[in-house]
Amino acid sequence: MYRMAVLGDKDSIYGYAALGMEVCPVTDDGEAAHKLRELAEGDYAVVYVTEALAERIPGEIARYREQMLPAVILIPGVYGNTGAGINNVKKSVEQAVGSDILFSGN
Repeated sequence: MYRMAVLGDKDSIYGYAALGMEVCPVTDDGEAAHKLRELAEGDYAVVYVTEALAERIPGEIARYREQMLPAVILIPGVYGNTGAGINNVKKSVEQAVGSDILFSGN
């Protein structure tokens, strides 16, 4: 059975443990990149990564963008929302359906 994990600073991710996810607090970029690779090579279908962390390891995030598993989903952290998560979802939808579904046409 596949599992889910969340990766980021401990203040942003510990609440996800209550949802049954594995929480992986990281403090530096090298540790974060290593942990993401470890999760991707394991039996994880979804890895949530805080937006702030994703901005610091864009190469690692890009590595899994075209792969089926794991799905790497960006989430806001407790220190604010950068908008990167919604932009990535929007790009994925545009790629899948061929148009911007949020475009209002005004």
